[in-house]
Amino acid sequence: MNVLGLSAYYHDSAACLVNNGRIVAAAQEERFTRKKHDARFPHYAIRCCLGRGGIGLGDIDRVVFYDKPFLKFERLLETYIAFAPKGFASFRMAMPVWLREKLFLKDLLKKELKKHGSADFHERLLFSEHHLSHAASAFFPSPFEESAVLTMDGVGEWATTSMAVGHGNRLDITKEIFFPHSLGLLYSAMTYYTGFKVNSGEHKVMGLAPYGEPKYAKLIMDTLIDIKEDGSFRLDMQYFDYCAGLRMTNDRFDALFGAPPRDPESMLTQRDMDLAASVQAVTDEVVLRLARALVKETGIENLCLAGGVALNCVSNGKVLRDGAVKNLWIQPAAGDAGGALGAALAGYYLYEGQARIVNGSDAMQGSYLGNEYSSATIAARLRDAGAVFEHLGEDQLIERCAFLLSQGQALGWFQGRMEFGPRSLGARSILGDPRSPVMQSTLNLKVKYRESFRPFAPSVLREDVSEWFDLNGDSPYMLLVADISAKRRILMNEDQDRLFGIEKLKIPRSDIPAVTHVDYSARVQTVHADTNPLFHQLIKRFKQLTGCPVLVNTSFNVRGEPIVENPSDAFRCFMGTGLDALAIGDFLLLKSQQIAKNTVAYHSQFDRD
Repeated sequence: MNVLGLSAYYHDSAACLVNNGRIVAAAQEERFTRKKHDARFPHYAIRCCLGRGGIGLGDIDRVVFYDKPFLKFERLLETYIAFAPKGFASFRMAMPVWLREKLFLKDLLKKELKKHGSADFHERLLFSEHHLSHAASAFFPSPFEESAVLTMDGVGEWATTSMAVGHGNRLDITKEIFFPHSLGLLYSAMTYYTGFKVNSGEHKVMGLAPYGEPKYAKLIMDTLIDIKEDGSFRLDMQYFDYCAGLRMTNDRFDALFGAPPRDPESMLTQRDMDLAASVQAVTDEVVLRLARALVKETGIENLCLAGGVALNCVSNGKVLRDGAVKNLWIQPAAGDAGGALGAALAGYYLYEGQARIVNGSDAMQGSYLGNEYSSATIAARLRDAGAVFEHLGEDQLIERCAFLLSQGQALGWFQGRMEFGPRSLGARSILGDPRSPVMQSTLNLKVKYRESFRPFAPSVLREDVSEWFDLNGDSPYMLLVADISAKRRILMNEDQDRLFGIEKLKIPRSDIPAVTHVDYSARVQTVHADTNPLFHQLIKRFKQLTGCPVLVNTSFNVRGEPIVENPSDAFRCFMGTGLDALAIGDFLLLKSQQIAKNTVAYHSQFDRD
């Protein structure tokens, strides 16, 4: 049985193909269209999935959409009525789209699907609920026969937070918190207030938080959010404008914190860092209480997470270290793109009632679920682009790349199947030497063209993780923050300790300063030989050369650009940035050997994120 899952028309549209319970392929539309967070119908992602499966649209037994538009429309109408006449401007903007398209989504989906073939989906098109899709994406690929499931995001139809229990091929939602009370929207409100883009810049707030002190956490908990012992919460909507207005916060929110929102291109201040630290601390507290309560109520010590808030690796790390949860698994595509995966799995297990087999490891295959390109295709694309390259055997490629990295070179790494989800996991990555005290600023300013404070993740051999980090387990999807091992730290002197915020950035804090945050933490990816053998070999050879089993790993793109999908994308990014070398399939390119006319003013091609 083939099930196609779809998410679209809000942000991060995607498609996923499931065959007899096996995840065949999954991809986000933005990777193909080169438009960040593209919400349009996922035509290219569907072609990717069908191509990977070697099937046509007529071979699809079910198509499942990731949420229910009528319930969402009901929520919008009730919200506008509740806040009328205040929300008229927002109502006037939203209604034409709903009346023209979204209320007739079933017809629209069938119309778009027909562009891929003549199959009739009148009886084969299903609609899952938003949070059920998230929960299904978390539980069904997990390594657990039984688990509690927690999903948290901005909002689906009505739910913003849900608790569920999964067992075998069943999944039941037991409790929900409804809009407008939303942990995700609280975090987005602070994202907006600190000058970053909502639904895009939340990870920047998380990255900024360690530079600050949670000075406003008590004010937030006393004024904006009422948190109960079990983690349930309510927001005081007097301070927010997102229900019916065109902003996230209002003048009352500004007065509470003593200033209007930060201008997006203005300098960051210590106050902005303290605000980020404060909303992060509040988020940590809510997530911890919810996780503890869910384990206590269900008696199940396994926990699965999904929804946009599950991408907050700081909170995830605290849940793991807390101890109430014995085994934690997080969906790598936790946001709305992962809704396509969850919809397909919900269709297969919940609607069709198919048996589920758990084999002790998760079913995500390292999240390497997108396209890959043959050597012949890569060579043809490179020749067409005018690239200068050499063809190497696998051992030669590993040797050369490990040496370049050991010499402080920045390397583009394009290998195998593209990752599904927002993290680059060693398939579409930019790599560097974590021992270098200048690598973080070099990658941020000369390669990524982004803010200097943004942290980078360490990719470490799974067998060596506990030697370098306070983590003795798996973190294959870069979704857990752990502290640097005490024996790898460099202690600050008194003068350095007195520094605040970004002043601390230039002070090496460990043997791997390029991936060590100012609070001695790091967002860890454990690299496994069975899911990504080539990347594992590269790090292993780097360790033999340097004694360090860690590489800097960041996504292969620049600020505002989706991660590269194909060889042409990779070459353009290589030629438009400060990358020194590119390893793409069997081929190695050195910047010093390229033709000058192929250099492009690349970073200006994309909107600021």
